[in-house]
Amino acid sequence: MNLLQTERLTMTFGGLTAVDRINFYISRGETVGIIGPNGSGKTTFFNLLSGIYEPTGGRIIFEGRVINGARPDINFRLGIARTFQNGRLFLGLNVLENVMLGLHAQQKSFLWGALTRHRRMVEEERQAIKKAREIMGFFSRELLDQQDKLARNLSYADRRRLEICRAVVSRPKLLLLDEPSAGMNPSETEKLVEDIRRIRQLSPDIALVIIEHDMSVIEGLAQRVVCFNYGQKIAEGTFAEVSSNPEVIRAYLGEEEEDVGA
Repeated sequence: MNLLQTERLTMTFGGLTAVDRINFYISRGETVGIIGPNGSGKTTFFNLLSGIYEPTGGRIIFEGRVINGARPDINFRLGIARTFQNGRLFLGLNVLENVMLGLHAQQKSFLWGALTRHRRMVEEERQAIKKAREIMGFFSRELLDQQDKLARNLSYADRRRLEICRAVVSRPKLLLLDEPSAGMNPSETEKLVEDIRRIRQLSPDIALVIIEHDMSVIEGLAQRVVCFNYGQKIAEGTFAEVSSNPEVIRAYLGEEEEDVGA
């Protein structure tokens, strides 16, 4: 059984169809890349999967359960975590505190323990901090070395890395990464790919869906690639198959021609 699948998933805004009858699936332990020109519906698709939007048509099925309309916090507790293009960190908290927030789904008494200081809850808090540090060190030694630094003082690349680490520490079943390498230079991107590969070592069964414009990231990580254009799925297969697909090439060339004429 697929971990997640969508059946004719559709999202319209007024007269605009942003996601148009998308059939999609991912299995446990699989990494799927989603590519497509700007405005092709990729982030809207993620917003549907994570519960930010409720679809206007079709179904989202997670572990055999229809989750249409489920709030983001409900989906998070079910095991769906995501990152965002523009980052969603608490800049006034330090690195460790940001990562600790990712344990909310597992450590229900964490915040309460911090308030009551009940012995059992304080012990749970101590164990949670230990666990967060262990996962942070495995995922990115650079973050562990900066655990007391405020998030606002991190480099851009480390902020992106921190957001991913915070999602990973919640031990999701499905992790949605929205353009994780956006704004990074080639060296930072290469390091990020290595970090994402370590997610698989930490959680072999985790399913990863990655939206990305940098094709080196998709080629280096994805077992299967899906291409969107104008809200529709126009190609699916290996990276080699999709990148050589004439319709995919036309979609990207069309975007370049529009940019040139702008």
